[in-house]
Amino acid sequence: MKTTDLCDKYSDTLQIAAPLFRDYGAVKEFNGVIHTLKVFEDNSLVRKALEKDGKGKVLVVDGGGSLRCALLGDMLGVLAVNNNWNGIIIFGCIRDSQEMAKLNLGVKALNTNPLKSVKRDQGDENVVVTFADVTFTPGEFVYADEDGIIISATELA
Repeated sequence: MKTTDLCDKYSDTLQIAAPLFRDYGAVKEFNGVIHTLKVFEDNSLVRKALEKDGKGKVLVVDGGGSLRCALLGDMLGVLAVNNNWNGIIIFGCIRDSQEMAKLNLGVKALNTNPLKSVKRDQGDENVVVTFADVTFTPGEFVYADEDGIIISATELA
């Protein structure tokens, strides 16, 4: 489902994210039920979330917009693929971008950084997060492609 077509049909009921994100995964068009994390320079919860079954879901990570380290790398990307996640949106950085580009996974992030994050098991899961001028609510739906990211309270056809 192209975001442009969805906007044409449903724009009065959608949230449209500010165009801050770059594509890093091999899959450019993805959607699913929102599952959120709120972390800061600590990807412990990212790993824990990606270890779970992600069928039909998109992991949305509010990393506070930090550009000082990566919250996702190729090993976690492989974990996401193996556990059927549709995609990952990170308000922060990824690393291993060359390897990430080969994975059958949608990945959007602000940028890259070669430094890995700390591991302190800090953060919150399945909470409402706000960044890029939109609010991501667990259980709602996100649609992403090369043209942007949109959020809907209901599933769109």
